[in-house]
Amino acid sequence: MDAGKSSNQAMGRRSFLRAAALAAATPILTEAHLAQAAQTAAAAPPSGMALHGQSPNAPPPGAVLINANENPLGPSKAACDAIVRVAPLGGRYDLNGETAMLVSAFAAQHGLKEDHIAVYAGSSEPLHYTVLAFTSPTRSFVTADPSYEAGMRAAMTSQAKVVKVPLAADYGHDVKAMVAADPQAGVIYICNPNNPTGTTTAKQDIVWALDNKPAGAILLVDEAYIHLSDAGDVLDMVAAGKDLIVLRTFSKIYGMAGIRCGFAVGRPDLLAKLTPFGQNAMPITGSAAARASLEDATLVPTRKKIIGDTRRDTLAWLKANNYKVIGAPETNCFMIDTGRDGKSVIAAMKALNVYIGRTWPIWPNAVRVSVGTPEEMAKFKTAFKTVMDSKAVALETHDAGGHRADLGYYATL
Repeated sequence: MDAGKSSNQAMGRRSFLRAAALAAATPILTEAHLAQAAQTAAAAPPSGMALHGQSPNAPPPGAVLINANENPLGPSKAACDAIVRVAPLGGRYDLNGETAMLVSAFAAQHGLKEDHIAVYAGSSEPLHYTVLAFTSPTRSFVTADPSYEAGMRAAMTSQAKVVKVPLAADYGHDVKAMVAADPQAGVIYICNPNNPTGTTTAKQDIVWALDNKPAGAILLVDEAYIHLSDAGDVLDMVAAGKDLIVLRTFSKIYGMAGIRCGFAVGRPDLLAKLTPFGQNAMPITGSAAARASLEDATLVPTRKKIIGDTRRDTLAWLKANNYKVIGAPETNCFMIDTGRDGKSVIAAMKALNVYIGRTWPIWPNAVRVSVGTPEEMAKFKTAFKTVMDSKAVALETHDAGGHRADLGYYATL
């Protein structure tokens, strides 16, 4: 064996071992984990059973759950039928090639080569793996502030510097400031539409960032909420061979948060850098349900209208009552500047059996609210007005199930 080949193999082993160590060291956090953490007094995300709501602090029956950006419509009938069809085959890993058929369907719909698509059980895994693969102590993670936090947690594992860039005046991503934030950036993360604000960034701004980013950096564009908005996607930039990975999930408009399916979409050489971190075989139920969802031509426009109508009604009510909505949200979540400690508002709403989302450090008075059904949002309106009409007092409160709702902060009652 020549010295060059031996050196390359040694480097490959070292890279693999580094990836394995990083993957083992970092929990793969999802929106569900972060939502659950916001409902506890713990400073860090919960672990074990509590991560999945299987604990004494699970929400009581009848609770309004608008805290995790879930879709209350659930999976479509076509998706449910697909699950019933393939479930009896669950004793085999993927007898009929459900995951391969899913890749083919998505590739055909978007003009992509199949080797540009990797399937995961949701988009959380590829988000974490991309950050671990492309950041390091010398390559930073650049993100908007506020934005989805999971990538920052992964960057901490890779010991990368985290650079937070405030949103622009219109609450989109300030891409010029993000590109200029660190010449040694490894990943520039753009969540479009943005979680938690529900606001969008123009496609031309993302393309500008691609054309002007630091050498060696990639864009990680999280399009989890893209179908709920009028924003343009950037899958065509993948087809054009640009330096980006796009994330897609079936947890939002497709209503499959508890079933799990998602994509990482990028050039094969970029996706290859994620493989050392591992990739489980997809559940055939998830792959079949996802393909059925893609093939239902009415699903996206119908659900976009249903969720959009409910959002617009809720935002109109908030504005009519002089509550401050941040920006112009287009998805299934929005933020309200409450003018007081946001965590106290969350606690008070929980005491009324209405669970809303969390706060972000840059805006401690703002709370995120997910869009539920019209009936759930009617209960939200009643509870929110009750809370906001009351003065902040130092009380320990309890929700309808008798659980503490103070979150370690002053409750507003």
